[in-house]
Amino acid sequence: MHPISHTYVTQNQAPPLATLQAFEASARLGNFTAAARELDSTQSAISQHIRRLEQDLGVTLFYRQYRGVRLTETGEQLLEDVSDGLSRIARGIAAAQQDSSHDVINVATDFALAAFWLLPRLSGFRDAHPDVEVRVVTAQQRITPDQANIDIAILFGDGQDDRAPSRLLMRESVVPVCSPALLERHGPVNSAGELSRLPLLQLEAEYDAKWFNWPRLFTLLGIRERPREPDLVFNNYTLLLQAAIAGQGAAIGWLPMVDSMLDSGLLVPVIPERTTSAYGYHLVLPATKAVSPMVQKFADWLIRESQNAGGSGDEKRA
Repeated sequence: MHPISHTYVTQNQAPPLATLQAFEASARLGNFTAAARELDSTQSAISQHIRRLEQDLGVTLFYRQYRGVRLTETGEQLLEDVSDGLSRIARGIAAAQQDSSHDVINVATDFALAAFWLLPRLSGFRDAHPDVEVRVVTAQQRITPDQANIDIAILFGDGQDDRAPSRLLMRESVVPVCSPALLERHGPVNSAGELSRLPLLQLEAEYDAKWFNWPRLFTLLGIRERPREPDLVFNNYTLLLQAAIAGQGAAIGWLPMVDSMLDSGLLVPVIPERTTSAYGYHLVLPATKAVSPMVQKFADWLIRESQNAGGSGDEKRA
């Protein structure tokens, strides 16, 4: 076993960090005075560190010369390990500092809003805050910021059920949509009353949601006839829209989530009328824990995005 290793195994302790730094700097610079200058110390203090280290190890680490010092063979062997150890310490400290400044925002919402509204816009926030990690938690059931590890939520409702601070991002606004191919097969729809001619796609909620369904939409459109039974029922809005794009039926299109599909022509409005309700998506913050500055920045960004997308963004409830 190497004599240096043997010494520290039997003593079961390592030299102080300052001593190892003094040794590494002296070896690299070849001069105690230069090492003292780099470490903001004194030449005598560096000399004492080296002398104590040599005494503890029972070896000579430096040849003392007129204009500096030079490592012995044993000193060269030790330098390799000390340099590696100090580098590891420096990397560990840098990583810890990076982690301490690394913000994570957990945002909860439903599948549809995440897929069709939030995710297409999220790169804008990440470009402005590259060190922030945004984790999107999606579920059909309501997840509030006071549940689990959620910092902010975008929830559908009237904003009256949440005890936490909330703000309206976008009011519910819908238009019936379908693929161009579906209208080619069934002919144009010249009035709202003709909606009942088309096969209908229905979104089935897993909880007591208040969003539009076909019976409620027919009533608000003034259609006396009840809608036909849905041809297909989905519990996932993404799949429902895929079915609409494939020409399998007409869907209730929530704006602005279907805007890109309307712009591209994948979907077209069945009728031009847009219907709104008292419900909508609300930004909800925690009621039982403090809101961090970065979470508040994310909330402010969501409000701006909703305003740019034509959302209400102008109502607030504390």
